[in-house]
Amino acid sequence: MQQRLLSQVICHAHKHYWKVCRCSSIGSEKTINIDRRRLHSSSLLCRKQSNVVNVFDRHTKLLQRERAAKNPDVAVYDYLKEEVGYRLSDRILDIKRELKVGLDLGTGRGHVAKNIIHGTLEYLYMSDMSPAMVESAQTPEDVTFKKMVFDEEETFPFDTESLDLVISNLNLHWVNNLPGCLREINRVLKKDGVFLASVFGGDTLYELRSSLVLAELEREGGFAPHISPFTEIQDIGALLSSCGFTMLTIDTDEIVVGYPSVFELMFDLQGMAESNANIKRKALIHRDTLLAASAIYQEMYGNQDGIPATFQVIYMIGWKPDPSQVVSQAERGSGQVSLKDLNRLNEMVKEAGMEGRIKFMEELTGDKDK
Repeated sequence: MQQRLLSQVICHAHKHYWKVCRCSSIGSEKTINIDRRRLHSSSLLCRKQSNVVNVFDRHTKLLQRERAAKNPDVAVYDYLKEEVGYRLSDRILDIKRELKVGLDLGTGRGHVAKNIIHGTLEYLYMSDMSPAMVESAQTPEDVTFKKMVFDEEETFPFDTESLDLVISNLNLHWVNNLPGCLREINRVLKKDGVFLASVFGGDTLYELRSSLVLAELEREGGFAPHISPFTEIQDIGALLSSCGFTMLTIDTDEIVVGYPSVFELMFDLQGMAESNANIKRKALIHRDTLLAASAIYQEMYGNQDGIPATFQVIYMIGWKPDPSQVVSQAERGSGQVSLKDLNRLNEMVKEAGMEGRIKFMEELTGDKDK
């Protein structure tokens, strides 16, 4: 019980650290230009300029993605992004308007692009910061496409209001200037264009995070961040609104994956190119600390089959404003049914009969023409 409470406190502290960084990064479109070739592990510091905080080392993340893409067994580690990419691409089918030109931002191995079918889009741009990832990305079968290499933190190489759709799958959680990136997405979208994305949420890998913190506190007398700080679902709506999006839809999902031990989990994270890329990360983790973390993980969260790892996925949909999006609302006080009776909805419908059901639904929705 004491270990569980301590892990919750530690997780809360990490979330608070991310919120502080996120709040200070909102309000400016300028990013810091850093010569990655001159950065060394001994001098990697979190730098501030124009209210933007660099939390991640983008050069390290590029090397991780390059290494993962060139791995002969790269397909073995696609299972998580494959599943989330399928779920995200399925949401395109819910969009009823015609979409012609789209962008798969941070395409990775093409987990979204390969699921886009003919009739959904006419032309698709596939971009990533890693040339090796773009080269190995799977492509749609019946949609014309073009592969591109550019960094999400730079100005997008598209004209203003030139795209109908921008979609991003498990990529934006590694962007330092996320508000600036979202404003660029809003700029290149046409009016009434749509943005769909999935990112890892704040509860992702909370088991691993708390186990590593407890192990380092025990063996080394202090701890360092080993897992990326993720955004919270309650912050997504305000962030999208401040970047010019409207008619927002945000929901979350949890995917729990079982592993034999913490070492297989870390090995798979490396294969996914999701290893730690914090600027202030430790160069290495001591062997004793890893063994202690494995034992703590098994004791606190494990079972007879191994250990679970939780991945919280946040899905978001935002639209670029357009006058055609005005939705009429019923007048205040026009409702005929009290919300306090919703718990009796099934009972009231059964008692009303067919004609009563129609009348009841008209009163509930305020629409008597349907």
